[in-house]
Amino acid sequence: MNCVKTFKNLFATSLAFGIAATASAQMLINGAGATFPYPIYSKWFDEYAKTDPSVRFNYQSIGSGGGQKQILAQTVDFGASDGPMSDDNLAKAPSKILHIPTVAGADVITYNLPGNPTLNLDGETVANIFLGKITKWNDARIAAANPDAKLPDQDIVVVHRSDGSGTTYIFVDYLSSISKEWEAKVGRGTSVKWPVGLGAKGNEGVTGQVQQLPGTIGYIELAYAVQNHLPYANMKNSAGSYVKASLESVTAALASAKIPDDFRFSMVNPPGEKAYPIAGTTWLLVYETQKDATKGKKLVEFLNWAATKGETMAESLNYAPLPENVQARVLARIKEIKY
Repeated sequence: MNCVKTFKNLFATSLAFGIAATASAQMLINGAGATFPYPIYSKWFDEYAKTDPSVRFNYQSIGSGGGQKQILAQTVDFGASDGPMSDDNLAKAPSKILHIPTVAGADVITYNLPGNPTLNLDGETVANIFLGKITKWNDARIAAANPDAKLPDQDIVVVHRSDGSGTTYIFVDYLSSISKEWEAKVGRGTSVKWPVGLGAKGNEGVTGQVQQLPGTIGYIELAYAVQNHLPYANMKNSAGSYVKASLESVTAALASAKIPDDFRFSMVNPPGEKAYPIAGTTWLLVYETQKDATKGKKLVEFLNWAATKGETMAESLNYAPLPENVQARVLARIKEIKY
């Protein structure tokens, strides 16, 4: 009996030791940044762990501004951003940073109204709402595009991001391309000085505020609206059509984008009758020369997986995968990473 008990104790000890050894053998790769692609990145990290159990990813969804700061400070192994890094920021880096595009997605205009009707909105109207010039939901400019909607005589409560955000970058890049007043008074950036409104952290924060407060309007990534069953407006595009944000309309916008060699590009307000106008890509930010050879090798293996198998998972989460010709260019760029 004592022998059996001793064996059980030894077995339990050795099993615990084995589990601890496996856990300690896992390589931790740290990343931080954009909330815009968080749903797809979370799926990638979970799925990749099945491909390579020796690697574990720790990703902090803190906003694109935070992702850029942390990759510059080298406190993470990769950053993530929906706004490309500026020339000034890139010049601050200790060595060359590469932009690796992953997927494309849409910013949608979401709101909390009685019955939550599907609204039609155009860029000028949205700019005037976020400038504080349109303050009531039954304003004539909103009503003109929505003759069948029952719009309440209710104050509009604007909700925007409080953190540095690539979702913000895409949104204000779009408004700057539509409204000269917006471009002059507010402009572009991952953070801007908002004329009006309440601030909330992350796509999660804006989503929560809109869900809780009647009369609110905000901008979030499409996946957050779909997952939280929030309404979102059809947006008038450059061809004059009101277009719903969808995989197809984001793909149409991406297809018309001109993508330079460094992969820093904008795809807002593109031509095309079917293109959704508030769309953008998102990037992983990595150093061309990796300081840690072992970790660098593992990071490159993940990037290659993401640019191929990972892309096939994008559509299920309402992101547009990169076209094959762009995927090929991305894979060639990943080969340039040295470790």
